[in-house]
Amino acid sequence: MSAQKNSNATPSDNGGLTHFDEGGQAHMVDVGAKSDTHRVAIASGYIRMKPQTLGVVVGGTAKKGDVLGIARIAAIMAAKRTSDLIPLCHPLALTRVAVEFTIDESDCSIMCNAQVETHGKTGVEMEALTAVQIGLLTIYDMCKAIDRGMVMYDIRVMEKHGGKSGSWKVE
Repeated sequence: MSAQKNSNATPSDNGGLTHFDEGGQAHMVDVGAKSDTHRVAIASGYIRMKPQTLGVVVGGTAKKGDVLGIARIAAIMAAKRTSDLIPLCHPLALTRVAVEFTIDESDCSIMCNAQVETHGKTGVEMEALTAVQIGLLTIYDMCKAIDRGMVMYDIRVMEKHGGKSGSWKVE
């Protein structure tokens, strides 16, 4: 079944979505006319696990090695490769990727926080979200032999800065 093209469609016709052309077909947004600005995005997310699993992570006794160290490297690598994973993302020259993990023993969870920066024509929200998700997935991968019930949750952009739309922060 083919989609019917609407040659009169505008971004407002599709809810303001920018990844669709006038005919409703997916396309990569043209950012050529945009100004280069300092762009920053911060994303975070969590993974909850059994207390004994968290103990292995904190104690550094996982059979596969330093869980958080490897997850940090994976998150940074993922941010750099986001355009290879998300079809319509622009490849970006990132100037900074910082990843931090915070352990909450009372909740048996680990928070991943990623800050991504560039000087360019488009934002880095997708890179920050990808970093967080891959960091958490790496923790899952390294600990799944002892806890297959881990849950990743509340993965979202916390704030962004730069570009025409300026700054935004979770309330």
